[in-house]
Amino acid sequence: MYNNYQAFLQKELDQIKEAGLYKNERILVGPQGAEIKISTGQTVLNFCANNYLGLSNNKVLIDAAKKALDSHGYGMSSVRFICGTSDIHKTLEKKIAEFFGTDDTILYAACFDANGGVFEPLFGEEDAIISDSLNHASIIDGVRLCKAVRYRYENADMADLEKQLQLAQAQRFRVIVTDGVFSMDGNVAPLDKIVVLAEKYNALIMVDESHSAGVVGKTGRGVTEEFNCRGKVDIFTGTLGKAFGGAIGGFTTGRQEIIDMLRQRSRPYLFSNSIPPAVAAAGIAMVDMMNTTSELQDKLHSNVKYFGEKMQKAGFDCKPTQSAIIAVMLYDAKLSQEFASKLLEEGIYVIGFYFPVVAKGKARIRVQLSAAHEVEHLDKCLAAFTKVGKELGVIK
Repeated sequence: MYNNYQAFLQKELDQIKEAGLYKNERILVGPQGAEIKISTGQTVLNFCANNYLGLSNNKVLIDAAKKALDSHGYGMSSVRFICGTSDIHKTLEKKIAEFFGTDDTILYAACFDANGGVFEPLFGEEDAIISDSLNHASIIDGVRLCKAVRYRYENADMADLEKQLQLAQAQRFRVIVTDGVFSMDGNVAPLDKIVVLAEKYNALIMVDESHSAGVVGKTGRGVTEEFNCRGKVDIFTGTLGKAFGGAIGGFTTGRQEIIDMLRQRSRPYLFSNSIPPAVAAAGIAMVDMMNTTSELQDKLHSNVKYFGEKMQKAGFDCKPTQSAIIAVMLYDAKLSQEFASKLLEEGIYVIGFYFPVVAKGKARIRVQLSAAHEVEHLDKCLAAFTKVGKELGVIK
C-alpha cells in the first residue's frame, strides 16, 4: 500500500519544490541570540526569532534552570493530577497570575496545547465562540474541537464584531476570542473597543498573549496594560517560548472557576507530561526579572521605532506595527523566498512567509526585533534590506 502513497506524496513534494516554496530548515549550532551560528559555519544576525526580550540565552534564567536540575531532577514522568505537580509549578502559576492580574494559572506543554484545551471543557453546543479572522492556527484548531456555534469577524473590525455578537445573542454564553498581537501583521487587537462591545452584548473575552506579553505595554504586561483594561479579560493564554525565555511551555490564566474547570477537564493538561522543573524555574526567574525592571521592554520599543522608521524611509511597504513584528510586504511567494536567501548571503537570517501561512498574494518577510539587538545590528540589517531590495526591484 505504501508504494502508491509514497508516489503520491513525492509528487506533491516535487511540485512544492518546483514552485520554489519548499521549506528548508536551517540548523543552528549554538545558542539563540542576536548573532547565531548556523551549520554552514556562517555567523549571521537573527531577525526572525520570537526572542523579543533577548532572554533565550540569559544567564539568570540558565542559572535558575541549572539549579532546578540539581534540586528537582530532569523530568516529572507524569501528568499533573497523578504525580506531576511540583512546588516549582505552583510557584510559577501564582507568579503568572500576579503578572496578568488574574486569579489563577494552569500550565501546559505549549500554548498550542493551551488553546487546544481551553474551549471544549468550557463551552458546549448551546454557546458561541466569536473569533477574529487572523487568530493563530492553535485557536482555530481548539475551536474545531468544541461543539459551540462558531462566528468569525474580520480582523480587528469592530463593526463586524458587533454584527456577530448580535447574531450570537441566540446562544446561552458567548466568548470573543482574539490574539493580542497578530503574528503575521504585527498589529494589536483593539482591546478597549472589544471590552465595550463585550459589556454591551454580555460576552466573555479571551486573549492569546503569545506575541504581546513581554512586548506590548510599558512594562510588557500585554494588551490590557496597553489599553488600560486590566481586570476586564476573563481568559488569557500565552507561552514561555517567546518573550518569556524562549524555551517551551504554555499557560492559561484567568478567572478562578475557569481555571478550576480546566484542571478537571482540559485534555492536553490531563494527558500530557508536566513541563520540566528546569523550565518552570527559569520561568519564575523571568517573572521576577520583569517585576524588577522594564529596561528590556524600553530597549525593545526603541529598536522597533528605529528600525521601522528607517525601513519606511528606504521605501519598503511595511504594515503598521504596535509590536516587535514588522511585516515587509513583497506579495509574491517566490520573491519572498529569493529575498530571504539573498539576505542570508548578506548575513541576515529572515524567513519568507507565503500561503498557507498567510493569504495568497500576501507574501512577506516578517522581521522580528529583539532587545538583544544593538543599533549596529539594526544598521547592518537595514543596509542588507536596501541592497537586496534594489537588486530585486522591490525599491528604487
